[in-house]
Amino acid sequence: MYWLLLVFLAVVFFYPPIGLIAIICMVAPVSVAFYKGRFWCGNFCPRGSFYDHVLAKISPKKSIPPIFKSSGLRVFMVLFIITVFSIQIYATWGDLYAMGTVFVRLILITTLVGIILGIFYNQRTWCAFCPMGTLASWISSSKKNMTLMVSDACVKCKRCEKVCPMQLKPYTAKGKAEGFDHSDCLKCGRCVANCPKNALKFK
Repeated sequence: MYWLLLVFLAVVFFYPPIGLIAIICMVAPVSVAFYKGRFWCGNFCPRGSFYDHVLAKISPKKSIPPIFKSSGLRVFMVLFIITVFSIQIYATWGDLYAMGTVFVRLILITTLVGIILGIFYNQRTWCAFCPMGTLASWISSSKKNMTLMVSDACVKCKRCEKVCPMQLKPYTAKGKAEGFDHSDCLKCGRCVANCPKNALKFK
């Protein structure tokens, strides 16, 4: 999906109004979260795909610093982005070129921030406090949706943690009836595909 991000950035350079379609990537993560948690982030987000398939090749894959996972930063980012975005849209309302530029600027700046963080830490560092991802995470934590089940066949080799783009620890839910339902799980399925004992599956 990452090619969509590249095409988007190339096209809006010549025709900014196209930037308005970025609203999809703002609404979809939150809407999907009611049914499948952060499924959009792990499977359909063009930027997330770019981080996983392109940025990951040069990322040192270090541990994501706790500050980027903190509730305080996440709340701040949600309020900050929504406030700035709303003010700019209000100021440009009715002018498609100007409104499109607001979306383009938002996508470009946040993507660059994500790239910089990915070069220094982990390719998905931005996703730890992405405003839309955070909203999806909050919704996911209050809903019972796709849950990762970890059977007793798990030997806690921790391979699931190594391949998890969010550096989560599914093996800690071994044998638990409620499974691993961390609200930041992207439902990408990498842990399932890489488990040597086939002990993981989504319910």
